[in-house]
Amino acid sequence: MARPAGRAARPGGRHGRRSELVLRLSNFADYGVVIMTAAARAGGQLVAASHVAGQTGIPAPTVAKLMNHLARAGLLVSHRGVAGGFALARPASAITLAEIVEAIDGPIALTHCCGRHPEGCDLLDLCSVRPHWEPVNRAVRHALAGVTLATLALRPEVPTPEEASA
Repeated sequence: MARPAGRAARPGGRHGRRSELVLRLSNFADYGVVIMTAAARAGGQLVAASHVAGQTGIPAPTVAKLMNHLARAGLLVSHRGVAGGFALARPASAITLAEIVEAIDGPIALTHCCGRHPEGCDLLDLCSVRPHWEPVNRAVRHALAGVTLATLALRPEVPTPEEASA
């Protein structure tokens, strides 16, 4: 059935439900967090991109690209040479989830008008809601800044199959 002129479709289909998550990290930011967690678990030892790729299942070229990006952002340090690799630039307890996400994706912004390219919004000059997004963005950033890499690097206690069956 055709929709009457001037009526937009409801987001997420007939009942307004979405089949995807609304707020989520980009794949690269997610991978960056996984890579930084692997580096934190190395306990100060240098890790090669190929080793991290093997541990995490992230393709090696992607790991290498992101590790270089994280090094340029000051979260990792790179040591060149045969025995080279990457290590955390600071203790894991001094690196936050917000820093990792922002190193990959840029400033945390839930809407276009508060992000890197506010001109991407057609309603920019008319929007009365725009001033209210910045406190929301600060709250999200504050929540992510409250999670350290040290916390992310903790291994969850999962019982072995033998312990589970006992």
